Amino acid sequence: MRRGFKTEAERLADRVRGETGLQPAEPTDIRALAQHLNIEVVSADQLVDECKLRQLNEAQDGAFSAATFHISEDRVVIVCNPLNDAARTNSDIAHEVAHILLRHQVREVQTIGGHIFFACDSDQEEEANWLGGCLLLPRKLLLREAFSDATPEEVAAKYQVSQQMARFRLNASGVKLQVQRARQTRSRTRRT
Repeated sequence: MRRGFKTEAERLADRVRGETGLQPAEPTDIRALAQHLNIEVVSADQLVDECKLRQLNEAQDGAFSAATFHISEDRVVIVCNPLNDAARTNSDIAHEVAHILLRHQVREVQTIGGHIFFACDSDQEEEANWLGGCLLLPRKLLLREAFSDATPEEVAAKYQVSQQMARFRLNASGVKLQVQRARQTRSRTRRT
């Protein structure tokens, strides 16, 4: 990831969330945020038979989570996999919204189980993962949860994200370390 991107992504997420009226520590309804950005979210089983989605999952589990289609200049559609649970789907939609906000372009063509997929390069995927996490679990929300000793499992359940996403954001954002240091400082201050 390019230098300074994480800070930029946190600010971008705060700005976009603020445009929808969300407070800094308020949970994100990612579908409402997508709608605010004029992005349609459609379940893939509305477009293809669900048995084809199951066949793809059998060919390679997790091969298709979500994809973005730029139908026209003013119509963008995210198609998500209905076979995934709600927490995973929220993360997938946030990831795709992040690609859109960052104006990422398709860079690679991949074939999985006879199906052709278009993907961004690994740097762009990493950026979309980070920004998607910022949209779902902004830093101020994470700080509040970390100060209340919420576990990644509790954060995941409360905000309908995957446990992996909650653990990643709590650790990679530096929030857990920040809370630990604040508590150590308070403890030293009380002793003196």
